[in-house]
Amino acid sequence: MGSEPHRLSPADRDRVLSRARGSHVDVVVVGGGITGSGCALDAAARGLSVLLAEAGDLAGGTSSRSGKTAHGGLRYLEQLNFSLVAEALRERDLMIGVTAPHLVGAEPFLLPTTRWWERPYFGAGVLAYDAMALARRRGAGVPAHRHLTRRGTLALAPGLDASVVTGGIRYHDGRMDDARHTLAVARTAAARGALVLSHARVTGMRVEGGRVRGVAVRTAEGDELEVSAGAVVNAAGVWAADVQAMAGEPAFAVRPAKGVHLLVERDAFDSRAGLIARAEDSVIILRRWYGRWLLGTTDTGYDGDRASPGVDAEDVDYLLRNVNRYLERPLTRSDLLGAHAGLRPLLASRDTSTTSALSRDHAVLTDHGMVTVVGGKYTTYRLMARDAVDAAGRVLGRRLPPSPTARIPLVGARDWPGVAGRVAQLSTEYGVAEHHVRRMLGRYGDETPHVLAPVRHDPGLGRTVAGYLLAEIRHAVTHEGARTLEDVLARRTRIALEAPDGGLGQAPAVASLVAPLLGWDGAGAEREVAAYRAAVGRDRAALGG
Repeated sequence: MGSEPHRLSPADRDRVLSRARGSHVDVVVVGGGITGSGCALDAAARGLSVLLAEAGDLAGGTSSRSGKTAHGGLRYLEQLNFSLVAEALRERDLMIGVTAPHLVGAEPFLLPTTRWWERPYFGAGVLAYDAMALARRRGAGVPAHRHLTRRGTLALAPGLDASVVTGGIRYHDGRMDDARHTLAVARTAAARGALVLSHARVTGMRVEGGRVRGVAVRTAEGDELEVSAGAVVNAAGVWAADVQAMAGEPAFAVRPAKGVHLLVERDAFDSRAGLIARAEDSVIILRRWYGRWLLGTTDTGYDGDRASPGVDAEDVDYLLRNVNRYLERPLTRSDLLGAHAGLRPLLASRDTSTTSALSRDHAVLTDHGMVTVVGGKYTTYRLMARDAVDAAGRVLGRRLPPSPTARIPLVGARDWPGVAGRVAQLSTEYGVAEHHVRRMLGRYGDETPHVLAPVRHDPGLGRTVAGYLLAEIRHAVTHEGARTLEDVLARRTRIALEAPDGGLGQAPAVASLVAPLLGWDGAGAEREVAAYRAAVGRDRAALGG
């Protein structure tokens, strides 16, 4: 059944707190999104001792609210940012072929044409896109693009408006579950020795001789600890300038850009491929996402509460208006199941008033001995982490070995093909329907037998809530570091986004199941349900019109 997967359980959290208190580590990483988790893995894989401190949940911010596509950024070719596209395509194919094949897979997309000149124009871009994807020659399995006639385009996507479309180009990019991918990166870092603490806010920096020498941390439970460090990596995303300010006046500014995505009913658009098309000021993407459609994105400046960016009615109107230019049956709010808004941490620029024009390249800055990594895009997280740890090595005054993370399969990936060949056997062994086993393989990979194991001793854990086994809910706490009801329903599972009511109907039952594991009494479980109800309300307020 493979080796026992690394656990982020409540008991393991207590051990991490005990080890971290008063300790010295080579590197403290501030932030548990994809960039911070990547930094923790990169540093640990190079032999450094690491503490990762995340104020909320792993992937609790932008890293669970992305476009959920591992892609090279086809639209950046128009900006002539060839280096970013080439890097992102190589990273996309590494995710599909090496590091996370259970979590990231190739998906077809359709770029429709509506005017005669668009075929050669778009075709040249997609040809360049494919040519840059060198990793395909290493067996990532991403098919090459193909030009389609009008008839072929409508055969692939009958839901397109036949009076608008003149043809199309089919190409492929990667589809993923961003929250679970970030979690896998963090757990892989922990398996290599990193101390991973979620719900643990860095509240201050110890500065001696003009250089950061340690951090103060306060957990959600009220524990306070001091950790000394040779270097601090600031991967706090839209909070990066605030973290830098704890050590000294930041020499940079972060301009948050809000991106909104809408979850759409499966039957609302008839197509065997995702759709990418021009919008008013950028592009619109309607992609398949685990049996439904995900529509995005907006790209607007944001100056509100960074902890809970909301979806506004104007965001919904913009997305529906732009995608409906191409559809035979327009989407309406009645087709929408959920929504989320994420914030992109872009380096500010004095030369532009629109966030869509700000650079998606990342930057690594060192000030007061603190290394800050900001900007970039999800797909290039591994490169961002590599560059940040390189800089941390310079702060430490140590010559580090090259980053090995391009060759490290994430938790769940190593024996995924072998476990995937045992669907019928696992179904029979644990008394769980085959469709659940197949679905779980795309979430847990080779850990699937471990997730199912408790069902053998407690068949009740084979029951489902909103399409997920109770064993999966339990696993979210016993192995995956979930500390709150929202952690379970919004990130360890996708119930918050997929359930018609945002998971409100399931919240009390799920809270009751995990309460004994997390030490909640009745009042504590009720507080968790109330907090979750408020979070869902923020995300879904704009969907009613």
